[in-house]
Amino acid sequence: MSFWRDQRMNAAMTLRAPNPPLAIAFILTATAFIAGTMLLAKALGTDVLGPPLPALQISHGRFLFAFVAIGTATAVMRPALKRPDWVLHIGRSTFGFGGVTLMFAAVAFIPLSDATAISFLNPVFGMLLAIPFLGERVGRWRWLAAVMALIGAMILLRPGPNSFQLAGLLALGAAVLLGMELIFIKRLANKEGSFQILLTNNAIGLCIATVFVVPFWAPPTPEQWVALAALGGLMAAAQACFVNAMARADASFVTPFSYVTLIFAALYDAVIFGVIPDKISILGAGIILTGASLLAWRERQRQSI
Repeated sequence: MSFWRDQRMNAAMTLRAPNPPLAIAFILTATAFIAGTMLLAKALGTDVLGPPLPALQISHGRFLFAFVAIGTATAVMRPALKRPDWVLHIGRSTFGFGGVTLMFAAVAFIPLSDATAISFLNPVFGMLLAIPFLGERVGRWRWLAAVMALIGAMILLRPGPNSFQLAGLLALGAAVLLGMELIFIKRLANKEGSFQILLTNNAIGLCIATVFVVPFWAPPTPEQWVALAALGGLMAAAQACFVNAMARADASFVTPFSYVTLIFAALYDAVIFGVIPDKISILGAGIILTGASLLAWRERQRQSI
């Protein structure tokens, strides 16, 4: 998901004394929280906690309770705020809302580990989209990383004689939209502070989600209300943990630990839903993570030049 790239940019404005062990603790906690949001989305989108909720309603709950959490933190900490760049924020939030909604729809039908692995394609799509939209140049190493990640995605989509796995295509569509969101995040990162970016994003996302959820609204059960609140709270907590991790260690040191999200997703799926990753899932996820790791390594090389 765009989550990891988003928080790397936010954290650049919140530097603290280097503390690698603490940074690892923060990032591992963040990965557990992020995988937890996917788990809750899957529970809400199936009949585990009551009649399945539409993906649009799950997305609405994510933005609602994340906004409450971040808004409360903003009121307590009182960070400096300035006039937002509304055009960039609306563009970013629109693509982010679409990507999150498609991902929540996908996890109801495919293993968490598969959906999580496909979500790691969003930096690849962000890189590709940066060519026409930001005028960036892509070298052969970055192209190689992109091709490897896309091959892994094709494996996870399980193409057969007749069609691709539909839910996998939803996750792939989510990665494309979240990759587009990265273009807007790149433009925002050097303009505004992390609290303002998070608060504005969740406020606009909540407005968009409210408009779209009205025709599909279904009364949640008490258990589903708790899960929706937990989903939004976990997302806000994960953002805070990742910002703190990035503020205490270099991005090149911290980023690889974000891939532990995949391990937590597979673990949650096995324990809660009894879903064990098969050989195709392991192969596809491995290729995606290899490509993503190569891309992260190349980005580190470019920054050191």
